[in-house]
Amino acid sequence: MYDGTGTSDHVLTVFRRIGALLEGHFRLTSGLHSTGYMQSALVLQDPREAEALGAAIAQRVFNLGAQVVLSPALGGIVIGHEVARGLGVRALFAERVDGKLTLRRGFALEPGEKVLVVEDVVTTGGSTRETIEVARAHGADVVGAASIIDRSGGNQAIDVPYISLAEVSLPTYQPDACPLCAAGQPVVKPGSRA
Repeated sequence: MYDGTGTSDHVLTVFRRIGALLEGHFRLTSGLHSTGYMQSALVLQDPREAEALGAAIAQRVFNLGAQVVLSPALGGIVIGHEVARGLGVRALFAERVDGKLTLRRGFALEPGEKVLVVEDVVTTGGSTRETIEVARAHGADVVGAASIIDRSGGNQAIDVPYISLAEVSLPTYQPDACPLCAAGQPVVKPGSRA
Protein backbone atom coordinates (compact mmCIF):
# COMPACT_ATOMS: atom_id res chain seq x y z
CA MET A 1 0.00 0.00 0.00
CA TYR A 2 1.05 3.61 -0.64
CA ASP A 3 2.74 4.91 2.51
CA GLY A 4 1.40 8.49 2.39
CA THR A 5 4.75 10.22 2.00
CA GLY A 6 3.54 11.96 -1.15
CA THR A 7 6.73 11.40 -3.14
CA SER A 8 6.65 10.74 -6.85
CA ASP A 9 8.79 7.63 -6.41
CA HIS A 10 6.31 6.02 -4.00
CA VAL A 11 3.31 6.81 -6.19
CA LEU A 12 5.00 5.53 -9.35
CA THR A 13 6.10 2.37 -7.52
CA VAL A 14 2.44 1.66 -6.74
CA PHE A 15 1.39 2.27 -10.38
CA ARG A 16 4.14 -0.05 -11.65
CA ARG A 17 3.46 -2.77 -9.07
CA ILE A 18 -0.24 -2.83 -9.95
CA GLY A 19 0.41 -2.70 -13.71
CA ALA A 20 -1.24 0.71 -14.12
CA LEU A 21 1.62 2.29 -16.10
CA LEU A 22 0.88 0.97 -19.59
CA GLU A 23 3.11 1.08 -22.67
CA GLY A 24 1.92 1.04 -26.26
CA HIS A 25 0.05 3.46 -28.57
CA PHE A 26 -2.77 5.31 -26.85
CA ARG A 27 -5.27 8.04 -27.71
CA LEU A 28 -5.65 10.11 -24.56
CA THR A 29 -8.82 11.88 -23.43
CA SER A 30 -7.23 15.11 -24.68
CA GLY A 31 -7.06 13.63 -28.21
CA LEU A 32 -3.27 13.48 -28.11
CA HIS A 33 -1.46 10.21 -28.80
CA SER A 34 1.17 8.77 -26.45
CA THR A 35 3.46 5.82 -25.88
CA GLY A 36 2.31 5.58 -22.26
CA TYR A 37 -0.94 5.61 -20.31
CA MET A 38 -1.60 5.92 -16.58
CA GLN A 39 -4.58 3.65 -15.80
CA SER A 40 -5.32 5.01 -12.33
CA ALA A 41 -8.56 3.01 -12.09
CA LEU A 42 -6.39 -0.08 -11.57
CA VAL A 43 -4.79 1.58 -8.54
CA LEU A 44 -8.01 3.12 -7.21
CA GLN A 45 -9.90 -0.20 -7.34
CA ASP A 46 -8.17 -1.03 -4.05
CA PRO A 47 -9.92 1.05 -1.36
CA ARG A 48 -6.76 1.09 0.78
CA GLU A 49 -4.68 2.55 -2.06
CA ALA A 50 -7.41 5.07 -2.91
CA GLU A 51 -7.73 6.15 0.72
CA ALA A 52 -3.96 6.54 1.14
CA LEU A 53 -3.56 8.57 -2.07
CA GLY A 54 -6.55 10.73 -1.15
CA ALA A 55 -5.14 11.33 2.33
CA ALA A 56 -1.76 12.32 0.85
CA ILE A 57 -3.42 14.87 -1.46
CA ALA A 58 -5.64 16.15 1.38
CA GLN A 59 -2.57 16.71 3.54
CA ARG A 60 -0.95 18.80 0.80
CA VAL A 61 -4.02 20.99 0.12
CA PHE A 62 -5.44 21.29 3.65
CA ASN A 63 -4.26 24.90 3.98
CA LEU A 64 -6.42 25.97 0.99
CA GLY A 65 -9.53 25.72 3.17
CA ALA A 66 -11.70 23.85 0.66
CA GLN A 67 -15.31 23.30 1.73
CA VAL A 68 -16.13 20.88 -1.08
CA VAL A 69 -14.25 18.72 -3.61
CA LEU A 70 -15.49 18.73 -7.22
CA SER A 71 -14.21 16.17 -9.72
CA PRO A 72 -14.88 15.44 -13.38
CA ALA A 73 -16.55 12.10 -14.06
CA LEU A 74 -15.45 9.45 -14.52
CA GLY A 75 -11.76 9.36 -13.70
CA GLY A 76 -11.85 11.88 -10.86
CA ILE A 77 -14.76 10.46 -8.86
CA VAL A 78 -12.94 7.92 -6.68
CA ILE A 79 -9.89 10.05 -5.88
CA GLY A 80 -12.08 13.13 -5.38
CA HIS A 81 -14.17 11.22 -2.86
CA GLU A 82 -11.05 10.10 -0.99
CA VAL A 83 -9.56 13.60 -0.92
CA ALA A 84 -12.89 14.90 0.41
CA ARG A 85 -12.82 12.19 3.08
CA GLY A 86 -9.32 13.31 4.07
CA LEU A 87 -10.46 16.93 4.28
CA GLY A 88 -13.76 16.13 5.99
CA VAL A 89 -15.83 17.85 3.27
CA ARG A 90 -18.45 16.94 0.64
CA ALA A 91 -17.47 15.21 -2.62
CA LEU A 92 -19.33 16.17 -5.81
CA PHE A 93 -18.71 15.31 -9.44
CA ALA A 94 -19.54 16.95 -12.74
CA GLU A 95 -20.57 14.76 -15.64
CA ARG A 96 -20.99 15.23 -19.36
CA VAL A 97 -24.36 16.10 -20.82
CA ASP A 98 -24.28 16.63 -24.59
CA GLY A 99 -20.48 16.80 -24.38
CA LYS A 100 -20.36 19.50 -21.69
CA LEU A 101 -19.54 19.03 -18.00
CA THR A 102 -22.37 19.99 -15.66
CA LEU A 103 -23.66 19.35 -12.17
CA ARG A 104 -26.52 16.83 -12.00
CA ARG A 105 -28.10 14.45 -9.48
CA GLY A 106 -29.12 17.29 -7.19
CA PHE A 107 -25.52 18.45 -6.64
CA ALA A 108 -25.24 22.17 -5.92
CA LEU A 109 -22.57 24.69 -5.05
CA GLU A 110 -23.26 27.82 -3.05
CA PRO A 111 -21.97 31.24 -4.15
CA GLY A 112 -18.61 31.80 -2.49
CA GLU A 113 -18.22 28.16 -1.45
CA LYS A 114 -14.53 27.18 -1.53
CA VAL A 115 -13.97 24.39 -4.06
CA LEU A 116 -11.00 22.11 -4.69
CA VAL A 117 -11.03 20.41 -8.11
CA VAL A 118 -9.53 16.90 -8.02
CA GLU A 119 -8.58 14.63 -10.94
CA ASP A 120 -6.75 11.35 -11.25
CA VAL A 121 -4.36 12.27 -14.09
CA VAL A 122 -3.76 15.68 -15.71
CA THR A 123 -2.32 15.71 -19.23
CA THR A 124 -3.34 19.00 -20.85
CA GLY A 125 -5.46 20.21 -17.93
CA GLY A 126 -8.54 20.47 -20.14
CA SER A 127 -10.92 18.50 -17.90
CA THR A 128 -9.61 20.28 -14.80
CA ARG A 129 -10.10 23.71 -16.39
CA GLU A 130 -13.59 22.71 -17.56
CA THR A 131 -14.46 21.53 -14.03
CA ILE A 132 -13.15 24.82 -12.60
CA GLU A 133 -15.49 26.66 -14.97
CA VAL A 134 -18.45 24.55 -13.78
CA ALA A 135 -17.71 25.65 -10.20
CA ARG A 136 -17.26 29.29 -11.17
CA ALA A 137 -20.49 29.27 -13.16
CA HIS A 138 -22.25 28.43 -9.88
CA GLY A 139 -20.52 31.34 -8.11
CA ALA A 140 -18.10 29.13 -6.18
CA ASP A 141 -14.54 30.17 -5.33
CA VAL A 142 -12.06 27.63 -6.73
CA VAL A 143 -9.17 27.61 -4.24
CA GLY A 144 -7.05 24.99 -5.98
CA ALA A 145 -6.72 21.86 -8.06
CA ALA A 146 -4.97 18.56 -7.44
CA SER A 147 -4.29 15.21 -9.05
CA ILE A 148 -2.47 11.98 -8.38
CA ILE A 149 -0.41 12.28 -11.57
CA ASP A 150 0.73 15.33 -13.55
CA ARG A 151 1.87 14.21 -16.99
CA SER A 152 1.59 17.71 -18.49
CA GLY A 153 5.27 18.57 -18.26
CA GLY A 154 4.22 21.71 -16.38
CA ASN A 155 2.00 22.81 -19.28
CA GLN A 156 -1.45 22.31 -17.78
CA ALA A 157 -2.24 26.07 -17.69
CA ILE A 158 -4.44 25.78 -14.61
CA ASP A 159 -5.08 29.26 -13.15
CA VAL A 160 -5.38 28.20 -9.49
CA PRO A 161 -2.79 26.64 -7.16
CA TYR A 162 -2.15 23.09 -8.42
CA ILE A 163 -0.44 20.12 -6.80
CA SER A 164 0.13 16.54 -7.84
CA LEU A 165 1.63 13.60 -5.99
CA ALA A 166 3.77 12.55 -8.96
CA GLU A 167 5.01 13.98 -12.22
CA VAL A 168 5.47 11.67 -15.19
CA SER A 169 7.08 12.59 -18.48
CA LEU A 170 5.56 10.51 -21.26
CA PRO A 171 5.74 11.83 -24.83
CA THR A 172 2.54 13.04 -26.48
CA TYR A 173 1.87 13.73 -30.14
CA GLN A 174 -0.77 15.44 -32.21
CA PRO A 175 -2.56 12.65 -34.13
CA ASP A 176 -1.41 14.01 -37.51
CA ALA A 177 2.23 14.02 -36.34
CA CYS A 178 2.27 10.77 -34.38
CA PRO A 179 5.24 8.51 -35.27
CA LEU A 180 3.33 5.47 -33.98
CA CYS A 181 0.49 6.17 -36.42
CA ALA A 182 3.04 6.71 -39.20
CA ALA A 183 4.51 3.29 -38.38
CA GLY A 184 1.04 1.72 -38.68
CA GLN A 185 0.76 0.78 -34.99
CA PRO A 186 -2.91 0.51 -33.98
CA VAL A 187 -4.11 3.10 -31.46
CA VAL A 188 -5.95 2.11 -28.27
CA LYS A 189 -8.38 4.38 -26.36
CA PRO A 190 -8.28 3.12 -22.76
CA GLY A 191 -9.79 6.16 -20.99
CA SER A 192 -13.30 6.95 -19.83
CA ARG A 193 -14.34 9.08 -22.82
CA ALA A 194 -14.75 7.66 -26.30
